[in-house]
Amino acid sequence: MLGLLWAIPLLPFLGFLLNGILGPRLLPRRAVGILASVAVLLSFLVSLGAIAAIADPVALAAAAGGSLTTDAGHHRAVQTLWTWMPIGTSAQGTVLRVDWAYALDPLSAVMLLVVTGVGFLIHVYSIGYMAHEPRPAYARFFAYLNLFMAMMLTLVLGASLPVVFVGWEGVGLCSYLLIGFYYDRVFDETTGMTCADAGRKAFITNRIGDMGFMLGMLLLFATAGTLDIQGILAQAGTLGTGVCTAAALLLFVGACGKSAQIPLYVWLPDAMAGPTPVSALIHAATMVTAGVYVVCRMAPLYQHAPAALLTVAVVGGATAVFAALIGLCQNDIKKVLAYSTVSQLGYMMLGAGCGGFEAGVFHLMTHAFFKALLFLGAGSVIHAMSGEQDIRKMGGLDRYIPWTHGTFVVAWLAISGIFPLSGFFSKDEILAWAFRKSILLWGLGAGGAFLTAFYMSRLYFLVFHGRARFDKETRHHVHESPRTMIVPLVVLAALAFAGGVLGVPEALGARNVLGEYLAPVFEAAPAAGTAAPAHLAAGLELGLMAVSFAIAVFGIFLGWVFYAQRPEIPATFAENVGGLYRLVAGKFYVDEIYDRVILAPYYALCRAASWFDRYVVDGAVNAAGYVTLGTSYTSVGFDTYVVDGLVNLTGYTVRGASWVFRKFQTGVVQSYATAVVLGIFILVSVYLLTQGH
Repeated sequence: MLGLLWAIPLLPFLGFLLNGILGPRLLPRRAVGILASVAVLLSFLVSLGAIAAIADPVALAAAAGGSLTTDAGHHRAVQTLWTWMPIGTSAQGTVLRVDWAYALDPLSAVMLLVVTGVGFLIHVYSIGYMAHEPRPAYARFFAYLNLFMAMMLTLVLGASLPVVFVGWEGVGLCSYLLIGFYYDRVFDETTGMTCADAGRKAFITNRIGDMGFMLGMLLLFATAGTLDIQGILAQAGTLGTGVCTAAALLLFVGACGKSAQIPLYVWLPDAMAGPTPVSALIHAATMVTAGVYVVCRMAPLYQHAPAALLTVAVVGGATAVFAALIGLCQNDIKKVLAYSTVSQLGYMMLGAGCGGFEAGVFHLMTHAFFKALLFLGAGSVIHAMSGEQDIRKMGGLDRYIPWTHGTFVVAWLAISGIFPLSGFFSKDEILAWAFRKSILLWGLGAGGAFLTAFYMSRLYFLVFHGRARFDKETRHHVHESPRTMIVPLVVLAALAFAGGVLGVPEALGARNVLGEYLAPVFEAAPAAGTAAPAHLAAGLELGLMAVSFAIAVFGIFLGWVFYAQRPEIPATFAENVGGLYRLVAGKFYVDEIYDRVILAPYYALCRAASWFDRYVVDGAVNAAGYVTLGTSYTSVGFDTYVVDGLVNLTGYTVRGASWVFRKFQTGVVQSYATAVVLGIFILVSVYLLTQGH
């Protein structure tokens, strides 16, 4: 199967081509959804076969040959398909050579299974969720989903930074297409922002981060002389702390864009404009995990840059708490989950920044399970409520949609960190690494855990418990989702419940299967001048688990009291701390600050440049003060103008000169003969006059 690595991203890409070209007019609706889903399923199956092949060192060594190179010690295989960029030559040979190559190792294996597995379930769910769309839009949606998968798989498998960057930019493009899928609709009555606006916001914000990624690549090439990831990491110890720090921070700027960290997180909440399956795909399994993946992929580089690693941890911890605070006051069910995603991504960065790259990847995996389940569950709620997304207008839905309710409970408890669900183990592993690094970082993580349990409990109780707060007409139409939507929910609920067994800590007397599996990827990441954080004693680790579990239970208890037993308390509290509540409900006015500090001056500069281009470069202002554009001198006299456009002035100057020279170039032989005689007369006269002196 290792020889088929190329097929993993190609299969969804073929689905994109077929649905994009044939789907809108020629393929039946059912065929469109099945084709897109089967393409991802086949990718998943090929991935399983390839992952099984790298698990056996003997078979892996024997598979080497041709386009395939292997490293049995690190369970790694690289398939080189063709030379992509042979750029420049010197006496030593090619200056830059980038192969289009795919690499599979334990880290990319975990990502492959998460992306294709969860992605397949989202595709199946989408068949039911998008069933009411017109056929052209339906085909376009699945074509975009398949392209999204192909680009994410390219990112995961890329053996060099440029190949990774192709997938990196590809998922950025697909996010723009999918977030703006309903490009003719207004989705947020408060801001008036359209889906197209949200898509542009995501695209532009990510381009800011991508500039950091590109500069990091250029710096690494200038110092390491290669863009092959393993070639760079092999030289991490010789590049110097300054270079490693600068490159790591630049790559982290890109990661902040993709994984929505402070200050580039603002695009992700507005990404809720797209259809709910898009939110699940972007927020759970694909685009937002790309930044975390790149940080973990470049682990040796970060280990040689302690300042950059600390920056990752601090930004991640701050993002986890900041986004969780905003999530407390959101009333759109998808916006709550969006800020939850930002917060959980901060958790992953916190773990990686503390040196626990395995913990970050573990939480990435479990988060994909329960966050996809939360978003798809929210989609089922919205489907049942005929499009309603305000949780204040719900309530009591556990009686109407029991399957959705049951699976949502699993996701709620998993993200809250309740034992023995998956989120408990991955969250506590990150907290353990944070405690090893700094008690302050642990405090950030613990505070984020409490807030997560509280705002998710608020969401759960307002949506599913208490009295129904919707009208009779809506109640008449509330119904459970079809099986194409329920089956993925059930599968994801099982994964969210049991997925944590792969990373059970040794303190509980079990094997950390995922940690052992990822060890070949991270064991070669040496610390830079400092010893690695000391391993926690089993008793201390168990104590920290007990504390974090108690924090989660306390958060759920407060949520139950405030929103199930005493719903008047939150309103009274908000009234008593009006300014603070408005600050949090207003999302700390970050978007407004960006508008005033960054966008307003930028727009003013654009207007000035537009004025200069229109009135100085191209246009003209007449003496009466009226703007006259594109008016030639043949219709308006010279004296009418005070200022003329530079471009037009140049043209008019040439035109005037040509008018003069035109008088001499008539094509009449007699005129030329007369001019010659006249010229000779003048020359002879001048000569005779000068001789006379």
